Amino acid sequence: MPRIVEAIVTTTNAKGEAHIAPLGLIADGDNWILAPFRPSRTLDNLREVPFAVASHTDDVRVFAGCLTGRKDWPTRPAVKVAGVMLANAVSHWELAVDRVIEDDLRPRFSCRTVHAASHRPWEGFNRAQGAVLECAVLVSRLKMLPAEKIEAELKYLEIAVSKTAGPRELEAWGWLMQRIDAWRAAPAHKP
Repeated sequence: MPRIVEAIVTTTNAKGEAHIAPLGLIADGDNWILAPFRPSRTLDNLREVPFAVASHTDDVRVFAGCLTGRKDWPTRPAVKVAGVMLANAVSHWELAVDRVIEDDLRPRFSCRTVHAASHRPWEGFNRAQGAVLECAVLVSRLKMLPAEKIEAELKYLEIAVSKTAGPRELEAWGWLMQRIDAWRAAPAHKP
């Protein structure tokens, strides 16, 4: 399996409008692969403006927020590419698309890093932050995964949140659980 780094990816359209989305960047030698699902604004933006910025943040609310309709996070201009980065990023990578590998589900954009910067020390994630990230991945795949797998993983992730979450992690977890509760209440998931 390749190394995948979870980041907040910002892309812009031809009008310069930014879009913020969580995305796993896939290591590919010296490049990073961005593989947004079809349809998505990230995909459309990469086709219009072949640049992206991967912001690394220790605030897991950004990941949870993007998946629950909370996408108004402060940004600032990127240094070398057309686009923006998260204002509170611990570090960021500015990426330029070198080539595109077409796919019916997830086209793959192979990107080279044109600029990277650290903005403050990275203290790492605690268990609750890791659990929020994993829950965010589950939320992004509610329509793809079996209900039993989602429920089993949630049961395990809840342990880390209950033991190690601070206020930001609890807020992020709450947003994700609202989305999961709505999914649970949908007619397709009622017993």
